[in-house]
Amino acid sequence: MKYISYCLVVGLLLTSCFSNKDEADAYGVFEAVEITVSAENNGKLLFFDIEEGSIYEEGTIVGCIDTLHLSLQIRQLEASIKATLARRPDMPSQIRTLQDKLETLEKEKIRVANLVEANAATTKQLDDINAEISITKSQIIATTSTLSTQSQSIIEEVEAMRFQKLQLENALSTCKIKIPTKGTVINKYIQANELAFQGKPLFKIADLNNMFIKVYVTEDLLSSVKLGQDVEIRMDSKGKTTKKFSGKVAWISPRAEFTPKMIQTKDERVNLVYAVKINFKNDGSAKIGMPGDVIFK
Repeated sequence: MKYISYCLVVGLLLTSCFSNKDEADAYGVFEAVEITVSAENNGKLLFFDIEEGSIYEEGTIVGCIDTLHLSLQIRQLEASIKATLARRPDMPSQIRTLQDKLETLEKEKIRVANLVEANAATTKQLDDINAEISITKSQIIATTSTLSTQSQSIIEEVEAMRFQKLQLENALSTCKIKIPTKGTVINKYIQANELAFQGKPLFKIADLNNMFIKVYVTEDLLSSVKLGQDVEIRMDSKGKTTKKFSGKVAWISPRAEFTPKMIQTKDERVNLVYAVKINFKNDGSAKIGMPGDVIFK
């Protein structure tokens, strides 16, 4: 009888040991990085070739917002730039006219100076030429300054219009709706031919191959959890079996918080815990929002 009792105790201890070994260290739900893509422009959605549940590669064009009004604005700016540049003064030709006049006066000055030396002309004639030369030089300086100011003003005006054109071209490029990252479309919020406006959500995409589970651990367990640590992730599967994934600790919250309401019992929700994010490769079994538990190795 004592022998039987001893065997029962040993058996219970062994069962207890194995039970503790398989007991989860923490619980959470499966999540993925979700990106909501919104319209960056206003207009009719000309086409929107996207389906929920389908996988798309990064950069794939899946839709386009009407670009007619932007194209017309760009053409209008191009015409304005061309017309404004046509008003730019022809500075070299205008300055050249005054320089030719100055060269002629310089030659006339030499001729008159020779005549004055030969007493064939008066000094007043030489003074008049010198005065005219001085006036012509002043005209060249003033004209150069005026034309430079006019030309600079036109250049700045054209530069401002070119920046406006760049803004319109950038807006035009955002009319093309592209996939931001490879993933699966999980929600579609609009249909082709509907009106899109800036900031309106178009679809939501998530990388379901690389998911994570966020769990909450108590302070006594936190000391044994480290970044990069291997973790066994488990989820319930068909036929009361357990599906397992291998994961790694990617993030540990530096601050304590109360246990979220969705985790465990009411009593445990008053405990202070630390959030831990564990990344893992999904084979398609795990779905966003499904519950799971983890065992830290």
